[in-house]
Amino acid sequence: MTPLLQPEPPAPPLAAVGARLWARLRRLTGVGAALGILWLGGLLTFATHIPRAPEDETAVTDAIVVLTGGSERLEAGFDLLAAGRARKLFISGVYRGVDVRALLRMSQATPAALECCVVLGYSADDTVGNAAETARWMQAEGFHSLRLVTANYHMPRSLVEFRHALPEDVRIVPHAVQPPNVRLDGWWHWRGTAGLIVSEYDKYLVAFLRHALGL
Repeated sequence: MTPLLQPEPPAPPLAAVGARLWARLRRLTGVGAALGILWLGGLLTFATHIPRAPEDETAVTDAIVVLTGGSERLEAGFDLLAAGRARKLFISGVYRGVDVRALLRMSQATPAALECCVVLGYSADDTVGNAAETARWMQAEGFHSLRLVTANYHMPRSLVEFRHALPEDVRIVPHAVQPPNVRLDGWWHWRGTAGLIVSEYDKYLVAFLRHALGL
């Protein structure tokens, strides 16, 4: 006669359970170490490729686009406009209430010479917003090329966002500005610069993966 209740299988020895858990932990540790090495390698590559100087300063484009965030960016944009490197200057991410004359005074530029050719954008709060705001303005103006002015450490992420927001036929000339407090040579020795580069690298990864995965 077959018993109604089958006996339960014996529990595995504690040593076998511990061995399985240890094997899983080692695999997870290995994966974590591999990801850490990849992240560190990417960080070093990112820091190495931060532009040290503007690219092709003599090129003429339809527009100059400045992303707010530092007075040196505005000065570079006004200097480029005064030198005839574009027909118009678009400043993205301006605080509401700030007008062109106020920005010109900040940069010590000559209002009468440049005021007619400067356009301010007030709707952007971040780099994604800068790219979207600029794309709308470029389309309205019928422009097909721009010189992008921003800080050197911010340029890689800006290019990712702008190339995603703008049509493929729009030419972007990067114009990296060197902030005086960002020390790229031996950056790991400077706590402020190192923290800035690590933070910007993480934001760059998020932007790159977001667009690569179609998110």
